[in-house]
Amino acid sequence: MIVEKIKNTFEQFQHNGEFQSFKELASGHINDTYLVITKDKPYFVLQRINHGVFKDVPGLIENKVAVSNHIQEKLKDLSSKKRKRRVLTFAKTKTGSSYLKDDGGNFWNLMYFIDNSVTHEIVTNKEIAYEGGRLLGKFLTLTSDFDPSKLVEVIPKFHDMSFRYEQFNDALKIASSERLEKAKKYIKLVEDLKEEMHVIQKLKESGEIKLRVTHNDTKISNALFNKKNKGLCLIDTDTVMSGIVHYDFGDAIRTICNTAAEDETNLELVTFNMDYYNAYKKGFLKQMKASLSAIELRYLPLSAKTMMFIMGLRFLTDYLNNDIYYKTKYPEHNLDRAKNQFKLIQSFTEKTEQL
Repeated sequence: MIVEKIKNTFEQFQHNGEFQSFKELASGHINDTYLVITKDKPYFVLQRINHGVFKDVPGLIENKVAVSNHIQEKLKDLSSKKRKRRVLTFAKTKTGSSYLKDDGGNFWNLMYFIDNSVTHEIVTNKEIAYEGGRLLGKFLTLTSDFDPSKLVEVIPKFHDMSFRYEQFNDALKIASSERLEKAKKYIKLVEDLKEEMHVIQKLKESGEIKLRVTHNDTKISNALFNKKNKGLCLIDTDTVMSGIVHYDFGDAIRTICNTAAEDETNLELVTFNMDYYNAYKKGFLKQMKASLSAIELRYLPLSAKTMMFIMGLRFLTDYLNNDIYYKTKYPEHNLDRAKNQFKLIQSFTEKTEQL
């Protein structure tokens, strides 16, 4: 049944591929993604966007297609084959649309598969960190003249600190006395850091930091590399929308420079990796330094702390809300995740002078 569904969906798009088989790709936790294997290469990636999570799927798909098309135009001096390895390339449906809506109300888009490529779930050396930073810098540079106001806000208030504090304060009102007691130390930390954690948002709201196209999901697994660990392009552009450079840089550093898993309970293992930070920053600034303002450069380190904090705050809020958002494996899973992020902040703060 599913074979026929994938085959029939695939055949609604414009391409020269002859369907042979498919396999599900495990990357990502929200959408259904399939590698479509055709008689001859190129292969394709067929994706069903979760319209339960994303409320404006047509807008989401139009966002990423528009940004990809913009980058392709910037890379027009490259051959078509090379260009397809440097940016995601989307196929239109036979009716000329960027997406297909099936009879069940599901939305699908089709991309060309980038062959002979690899992804990394974690950073294992400075070369990967450097290339990851270079790829993000390249993406932001190539989209620097794209008007971000033309993009749909895929996830409203995604990195809005005031909004996250509102959610936290609402959770405090309904949390059980037991959970409030267990989280007491971290609730106080949230209050102590409140002013500092609003600095970047205030600069954004005042216009001192400009809005630009941002990726908004810059973990290292969303960077594509060749077999020699040289960066090719950023992938998983579902959350492309208007933002500031600090969101992308800070979230990348948060995920890349933690020496332990996000839910590691032995906090002695959670430290901030300065080598990876410096390597990522070096690759990033190689592409971006000329286009960043003095104030943007100044607040790059704080952006890392801010993004660690916002994730710690979200985990803590969900714990106080009895775990209604993130999937958990045991009762204090979200609290352990929050402790992990706050320990990372502590390690980062201790090493701030080196930055």
